[in-house]
Amino acid sequence: MEAFFRTHEYLVDHTSAPVRRALMDEIDWNDRMIGIKGTRGIGKTTFLLQYAKDNYASNDKRCLYINMNNFYFQGHGIADFAGEFYRRGGKVLLIDQVFKQPEWSKELRRCYDQYPTLKIVFTGSSVMRLKEENPELNGIVKSYNLRGFSFREYINLLTGNDFQPFTLDEILNNHERLIKQILPKASPVQHFQNYIHHGFYPFFLENRNFSENLLKTMNMMTEVDILLIKQIELKYLTKIKKLFYMLALEGPKAPNISKLAQVIGTSRATVMNYIKDLADARLINIIYPPGQVFPKKPAKVMLHNSNLMYAIYPIKANKQDAMETFLVNSLWKDHIVNEGTKKGHYIIDNKLKFRVCDAENSKMRYSPDTIYARYNTEVGKDNRIPLWLFGFLY
Repeated sequence: MEAFFRTHEYLVDHTSAPVRRALMDEIDWNDRMIGIKGTRGIGKTTFLLQYAKDNYASNDKRCLYINMNNFYFQGHGIADFAGEFYRRGGKVLLIDQVFKQPEWSKELRRCYDQYPTLKIVFTGSSVMRLKEENPELNGIVKSYNLRGFSFREYINLLTGNDFQPFTLDEILNNHERLIKQILPKASPVQHFQNYIHHGFYPFFLENRNFSENLLKTMNMMTEVDILLIKQIELKYLTKIKKLFYMLALEGPKAPNISKLAQVIGTSRATVMNYIKDLADARLINIIYPPGQVFPKKPAKVMLHNSNLMYAIYPIKANKQDAMETFLVNSLWKDHIVNEGTKKGHYIIDNKLKFRVCDAENSKMRYSPDTIYARYNTEVGKDNRIPLWLFGFLY
């Protein structure tokens, strides 16, 4: 146990979160069992350690961070370890990569039942379905998603500002006033293209090649997160990777399921399941017509965020596609995003018509019943809103 405390103290002392993540203030920390899901590389470990740093001295043994990658847990269960920690006066146990432990959900249930004053905060992959696939956690776990940096968080990081998030209603109704608050302190357009290229994943801060790091992370998402958690045999890995690559190359469009099934050598139903797995891993987003959901055929499949586009095939990255990907990625956390009737058009929350367009297109005709999310501009007017501002939604 002392070795774990020493590791915890070292990690907390050497943790530096460059920007406060919005999720830190959204979580109800009074809950006893909190699950934080997120895609690989998004900053879940740093998030746990920052929580410890914000609330406890690094040598305070009431709080302990552990990682299931530690080989100690190949021979010891979470519940027994938590029991020893609890008897030593432990109050908060932070468990990283909980899915690496066999029977982890049953172990967490034992902890909840046997140690009534112990709080457990654990992280897992975005592929995990905490409540649907782990009925023993129903009613006791509160689940949250840690997302990549929003454009707001990215700007705060680079400029030292503390801009707060806005709701969609605030942006739609008061965007001109909101922009006037931002522009004297920062120039969003100056940073926007860099964010589109490399700002979503925190490891752009590391002194390594971003694209190579992202490609490695994407491979780990398929090889570990999808195969391990979904219990898919290794021999099907090449099919999943090939499907992902083909979807990425085609850009945001309706997939030809029959053609994809033929090319990767599997059934249409399996292709649809793999598409769902890729979406759960936060590698793609699936867009449906209004009123439809999985397993219906998607109206459009697009990459989860624009950074992925530039890592997979930078020569083919289309600006309009990147801008649409940014809007969808910014909205889908709290809003329903459906395909609209024309290219570049979307329906948000079953009522709002959106169109992503270039502000420099002089031939554009504007309709009063549509919200225009426009790139290549810093300011807006009426129903014409600069696209970058939707990056302040979280």
